[in-house]
Amino acid sequence: MISTTQTQRILDAVDAAFDEQVRATADLVSAPSLRADEEAAQDLIEGRMAALGLDIDRWTIGSPELESHPGYGPSTVDYSGMTNVVGTYTPAREAGRSLILNGHIDVVPEGPEAQWSRSPWDAEVRDGWMYGRGAGDMKAGLIANLFAFDALRRAGLAPTARVHLQSVVEEECTGNGSLAALLRGYEADAVIISEPEEDALVRANVGVLWCTIRVSGEPTHPREMANGFNAIDAAYEVIEALRGLEQEWNAEQSQHRYFEDLDHPINFNIGGIRGGDWPSSVPAWCELRLRVALYPGMAAADAHAAVEQCVRAAASGAEDRRPFDVEVTPDGFYAEGYVLEPGSEAEAVLERTHRAAFGRELTSFTTPGYLDGRVFVNYGNTPTLVYGPVSENIHGFDERVSIESIRRCTQSMALFIAEWCGVEEID
Repeated sequence: MISTTQTQRILDAVDAAFDEQVRATADLVSAPSLRADEEAAQDLIEGRMAALGLDIDRWTIGSPELESHPGYGPSTVDYSGMTNVVGTYTPAREAGRSLILNGHIDVVPEGPEAQWSRSPWDAEVRDGWMYGRGAGDMKAGLIANLFAFDALRRAGLAPTARVHLQSVVEEECTGNGSLAALLRGYEADAVIISEPEEDALVRANVGVLWCTIRVSGEPTHPREMANGFNAIDAAYEVIEALRGLEQEWNAEQSQHRYFEDLDHPINFNIGGIRGGDWPSSVPAWCELRLRVALYPGMAAADAHAAVEQCVRAAASGAEDRRPFDVEVTPDGFYAEGYVLEPGSEAEAVLERTHRAAFGRELTSFTTPGYLDGRVFVNYGNTPTLVYGPVSENIHGFDERVSIESIRRCTQSMALFIAEWCGVEEID
């Protein structure tokens, strides 16, 4: 346990540097980091890690070991120019418990800019919120990791255990960035991932699959439509069948711990559709981009097989319609869900530090979205605390994150580092 005096020094150190922290967050939000275009933003992170005196490891994430791992999500981009950045602090004398502070640098596409009330990259701060794509998800948390760690130095303290600060790619599409970091040998006694989680702790999280479903038709001239087969029309039959499977899985929620009271925990999202080559030709093809959620404990391979079986049944035909050809291809997340079992010492420490920073008890909840916590829980057997600031409209227009929530979460994480890792006084 750290002393009352040390606690106050750490809280004060976060406050003293907070204006700088907000500027650093704005700088990072202003550096667009869409998939396969994250390197300029990673340069900013590497520079800040180096300024903290950390040992820097930056590497391209692609490897045969990664591709052969059961948690690997099939990628559709070239990894040869995509890097993770890890900054490592090693104490002169190791006496405490080691820690990973993880965050992702990649953001989702901004969509039509005309539907934003401001540029998605301007990082405007107004009425207690910072706006911009990635402000909440999750650049505020990524910068908070760095400032939480540095708050100890500013308070005249140094951790007595190893700390790895990670900035990873691919969280929004495969989870391969965090998996690559684990496979590179980065392990610890606990992990914090500072995702935007409403000042709360994630207790359980769905797995996610991505796939492309391609329906094949037979093109003809529209004057002879009856002699052809419209692949776009057939794609709607596939969607209807998938909605049936989605309903079946949601009906099973009472069988899955922590999902019993969630409103519609399993969502099948048709995230893209394209097809056909010419307005005056019956379309010969149609592709659907599908995102599927699955409960913890459901194997990704089994879930994919169920989706494929559902799609092929829809394509098999019936009395009132002809069969058609369909192909299902994994092309992203192939990730299983996880449960953070209660009762770990890491969670008990976070409860104490949250109480000190917020003046109230820590709460936990279940989320039907993807989180990289599955990498560390499922494959590293490590207590992983997904915990971070209040945000709104992530993945939507006018995404924003609460400035005051960032400050409080940074204080809580700084206190966590001190208590979990242990500290010693420095000059």
